[in-house]
Amino acid sequence: MTVAMEQQKKLHFELTNVGMRAQATAAGMVQLCRELHRAGILDNDALERIKSAIADDIDIGAPRSVSCVEYRRDVKARLDRLFTGEEKVGNAEGLAFPPSAPGDQASL
Repeated sequence: MTVAMEQQKKLHFELTNVGMRAQATAAGMVQLCRELHRAGILDNDALERIKSAIADDIDIGAPRSVSCVEYRRDVKARLDRLFTGEEKVGNAEGLAFPPSAPGDQASL
């Protein structure tokens, strides 16, 4: 495992421990990034790095039954829509994955 991934896992653990996974916090962070981008403080490369950091953290908790490449692509597409304002941060039910197959590790 790379040093960067170890650091990401530590950050994931710390954020979870302080409750930073809350939807309200995520909505505020997305809005803050939009405002900073609109004001010219964040360029497109900075936004991509921010979205990559978010996707990396989400990837850590990906269900084993889901294709990593497909999952990452879906997460990235959703983040792109959130950061452009095309999609609202809303109910997580729309993000749910189908039930796992019997005997699948994710269903245990």
